[in-house]
Amino acid sequence: MSARLDLVVLGLSITSSWGNGHATTYRALLRALSAAGHRVLFLERDVPWYAAHRDLARPPYCEVELYGSLAELRDRFGARLRDADVTVVGSYVPEGREVARLVLELARGTTAFYDIDTPVTVARLARRECEYLAPELVPAFDLYLSFTGGPMLRRIERDLGAAAARPLYCSADPEVHRPSPRPLRWDLGYVGTYSADRQPALERLLVEPARARPAARFAVAGPQYPAGVGWPENVARLEHLPPAAHAAFYAAQRYTLNVTRADMVRAGWSPSVRLFEAAACATPVVSDRWPGIEAFFAPGREILLAASTAQALAILDDLPEDERRAIAARARWRVLAEHTPDHRAEALVRFVREAREREARRRAPGRRRVARGDPGQRSRRGTG
Repeated sequence: MSARLDLVVLGLSITSSWGNGHATTYRALLRALSAAGHRVLFLERDVPWYAAHRDLARPPYCEVELYGSLAELRDRFGARLRDADVTVVGSYVPEGREVARLVLELARGTTAFYDIDTPVTVARLARRECEYLAPELVPAFDLYLSFTGGPMLRRIERDLGAAAARPLYCSADPEVHRPSPRPLRWDLGYVGTYSADRQPALERLLVEPARARPAARFAVAGPQYPAGVGWPENVARLEHLPPAAHAAFYAAQRYTLNVTRADMVRAGWSPSVRLFEAAACATPVVSDRWPGIEAFFAPGREILLAASTAQALAILDDLPEDERRAIAARARWRVLAEHTPDHRAEALVRFVREAREREARRRAPGRRRVARGDPGQRSRRGTG
């Protein structure tokens, strides 16, 4: 495999972070790939809700092209899909099943599905209700890249027939997310789009503490919260916080809150970008508990866990300031050592290399050809 890869990524969005967490992940990963010398084309479906909220229309580190239909995707970019060293299809891409079939039909290089919503995807596939992926497409990809690690990876290989499921988590760019000497405005803050299954934890760990401590200051940033949510007067609301403003938001908090969607809690090993971003900014994180969290940060030393309003209040009221700062410093160093975009880009390139080595072994003389090793077979499976 050549040192420089030509990659095509078809994702939900890189141009707009409004109401989605995908853009932040793609921006960090593609910036790191570009810095390592790889060439990247990002293909995004042009939809009105992102067109009205584009906060990075032309990233300087990759090509971005918008397309309006599957026919346009084939006609304008079919040659790039054929010739790319690596082609990645992301979760929640509009008409994702059809996009995946087109990629598997055309691509001659390594193909990967990048699941930024793994527990949701796996549950929907089991019910055959996933609009962006079909069960029969999973074995046709060379790689299944997952936001969720741990036992879920084995399940994807065993139950869905993935050739190789590998973790490709989100990250934080230390050049963007770093400590800032800003005055503290809030005791506890949270950034995230509204989600019904996250809201109970947000109420328990931020809203109720705000009611119990009217002299303290809190903040919630993110769109799509229902009008009926009863925010206490000491909770500031920011409707949308673009990624460029995240670092300043974290720096203005004594603590930042991480709460996790129910599917991710059940699956475990599903870190949110909030964990890495805030830690990189040296803002201590208060998080709900889920299996595998200790694989990313050491509870009590690098992250603080709370399950109840009383536990959240104990952190806000009782933790000494020197220990608060020490936890934040240890978490930042953990991010720098393990959770930067460079680490994720290196992992992706390593997974691609492994996939190509597996393919070479399957094609070696004297080995029985299996369906995955036959491009014609793979195309037929991918278009079924």
